[in-house]
Amino acid sequence: MGKKIIVKIPHLLKKLNISLREFSRRTDIRHSTLSELSNGKRERISFHHIESIAEEYNIKDIREIITLEDTED
Repeated sequence: MGKKIIVKIPHLLKKLNISLREFSRRTDIRHSTLSELSNGKRERISFHHIESIAEEYNIKDIREIITLEDTED
């Protein structure tokens, strides 16, 4: 059994009641990057992106942005 980092973009969009495009504009992260993260098609997120999201939305706990889940390898 392994671990996988999940970026919680869909959760944040719902919580903040905004579109992916608006989220992209406010965080200055490319829409395509956010879309890939949201759909699980991108497996890496930069610390800079995490910092941008946290700063723009005043997030103090990184677990609101990413989480660690078990995988069945």
